Amino acid sequence: MRSDPIPVDAIPPLSMLIPLSLQHLFAMFGATVLVPVLLGINPATVLLFNGIGTLIFIVVCQFKVPAYLGSSFAIIAPSMMVIGTYGYGAVLSGYIASGVFFLLIALVIYRFGSGWVRIVFPDVVMGSVVAVIGLGLAPTAIKLSGLSGNNPDLHIIIISLFTLLVTVFCMTIFRGIFSIIPILIGILSGSILAGIFGYFSFDQIIQAPWLAIPTIYTPVWSLHAIFIIIPASFVILVELIGHLQVTGTVVGKDLIRDPGLVRMLCGKGLSSILSGFFGSTPNTTYAENIGVLAITRVYSTAVFGGTAVFAIIISFCGKFTSAIDSIPDPVIGGISMLLFGVIAAQGIRMLIESKVDLSQAKNLVLVSVIIVIGSSGAAINSGPLILEGMSLATVVGVGLNLLFIALSRSGLFGEEKDLSPP
Repeated sequence: MRSDPIPVDAIPPLSMLIPLSLQHLFAMFGATVLVPVLLGINPATVLLFNGIGTLIFIVVCQFKVPAYLGSSFAIIAPSMMVIGTYGYGAVLSGYIASGVFFLLIALVIYRFGSGWVRIVFPDVVMGSVVAVIGLGLAPTAIKLSGLSGNNPDLHIIIISLFTLLVTVFCMTIFRGIFSIIPILIGILSGSILAGIFGYFSFDQIIQAPWLAIPTIYTPVWSLHAIFIIIPASFVILVELIGHLQVTGTVVGKDLIRDPGLVRMLCGKGLSSILSGFFGSTPNTTYAENIGVLAITRVYSTAVFGGTAVFAIIISFCGKFTSAIDSIPDPVIGGISMLLFGVIAAQGIRMLIESKVDLSQAKNLVLVSVIIVIGSSGAAINSGPLILEGMSLATVVGVGLNLLFIALSRSGLFGEEKDLSPP
């Protein structure tokens, strides 16, 4: 660890800038490419526009916010719902709408301030929704891991569990670079074992060209997709604000004040709109990169600019795309068992750290209703309005919370009932 931190506005020498930029690339790489792999699209497309989006974000934020915008896990579950019925083109219209959503939120905050965000989206609601995201994705991880069905393949189970264990060991036992890139190491280790068992071949990678243009996907207008995707934007909004507060604490600056939440939301919104028009996913700041900031104490935005440039360069490597496409399902399943569980655990963590008192009737009702609706397969299908899973849980949670606030302010609520055991 460095004794003296490098400030946000400093530009390190190339001998330091290049390795630090690559370190941030490795930190976010495994998670950010896993999203397009799960959605069945070209990872190079997502990596390209995450890099471009990060540069947009840095410029809009006046080079004052050290952050990398990677693929958001909050959109996986609703995206899978839309893809299965309407195709990926329809999903992109939801992604574009998500970017517009952030620009509108920025406008509202510019006009009325940001105090209302915590009122409309309190931790008790968002923590429960985040937990639902992980729980809703769990069946996908189990299926890929070969742990569902009547005739399990022992080789597939061994590959997935080996991938999981390697990743866990990197996170909990190893130190240094191994603890920073556990997902990447898990994927590499699992793929090697898959190759030994005959589930992975280098032929496709060898035959792939070195230079290849990332796939461009065309959006298709779909009101159904927008209704399903937009609720996930609420989660990304709260996640983004939380990450920026933590980043500000790490670098010793109040980023919410300068450059301001409005600029950061605009940068995020513009990035997501551009991504949606060309086939990439909405993005968000990454906790992995915040962890690297804390470890290295190098806060320079120039480093993140370098990371974005490296991501853009790699996205044009055909062999890279081929390698990502060749990752066996059992390896993805093993990684997903951990990552989807971590998402659910992050929701529980939000409830704990915000000290949500579940002995109070209002909080218990919100958590209970959101988790049951979000993980039960409940759905509303009425004309253009289709809400299910996490999307429905988010809308119900926000609506129920606003109802409780209205009842409380009208004096219709009595004293909070204490539901703790006697």
